[in-house]
Amino acid sequence: MPVFLYPIIFLGIVLILSSFFTVKQQSAAIIERFGKFHSIRQSGLHLKIPLIDRIAGKLSLKIQQLDVIIETKTLDDVFVKLKVSVQYKVIKDKVYDSFYKLDYPHDQITSYVFDVVRAEVPKMKLDDVFVKKDDIAIAVKSELNEAMMTYGYDIIKTLVTDIDPDAQVKEAMNRINASEREKVAAQYEGDAQRILIVERAKAEAESKRLQGQGIADQRREIARGLEESVEVLNKVGINSQEASALIVVTQHYDTLQSIGQETNSNLILLPNSPQAGSQMLNDMVASFTASNQIGEAMKNSKKNNTKE
Repeated sequence: MPVFLYPIIFLGIVLILSSFFTVKQQSAAIIERFGKFHSIRQSGLHLKIPLIDRIAGKLSLKIQQLDVIIETKTLDDVFVKLKVSVQYKVIKDKVYDSFYKLDYPHDQITSYVFDVVRAEVPKMKLDDVFVKKDDIAIAVKSELNEAMMTYGYDIIKTLVTDIDPDAQVKEAMNRINASEREKVAAQYEGDAQRILIVERAKAEAESKRLQGQGIADQRREIARGLEESVEVLNKVGINSQEASALIVVTQHYDTLQSIGQETNSNLILLPNSPQAGSQMLNDMVASFTASNQIGEAMKNSKKNNTKE
């Protein structure tokens, strides 16, 4: 074989091999012939005419995501940064429009997102931006779908993934929240103190009632005991006046004995001598006798007045 045929054979092999090409799954290749659109090839092995056909470009048919950060102002004059995530894909039947009608899809989508967000957010207060972020996402998706469908792009979903107010605004919001919580805590604490005071007053009132009842029962028992003591003394020939005086004197000495058992007592009873006790007994007997005589005289006087 002549030597000059080797380059020709080699060039032929290269041309044959270059006529075959593959397209990956979920992708599309645009074929041009002499610079003019010829066809769209989907995934698999394909053949093209060497030196005549060329692959102008490839587009992914997978869902893609574009994150757009926008700074804008709310209705209450607060500057806030929003992060909007746009999920989109090339429509399989509109690969031609996606490739030839739009050079920079990312820039186009970003422009629409900026336009919609800066039209919607200034209508809302900062608190409403957090509450109605889904409404903002729906408005962005609606506007993008209408615009990008013409260029062969389908907007799958839009999400407002982050809302970041100015640092001073966030600090002020945290202070407001903390103040509200402190106010609620103070209200609960005040209610607890009020309940405690009421319950303490009720307990004290119940204690006083029971204490009064106890004192009344004690005095009733003392009176019953005195009555029984007088009856016992009457049986041995001691009259009621002497018996009452004797009981009082006995209680007097019992009191002195109880005081003497307390080492730290500062109570002093005057007079405190045996002669004073005897004098006390005589005075009490005389007082009881005099009171009985006065009572008898008053009874006799009433009887005489009744007879007359």
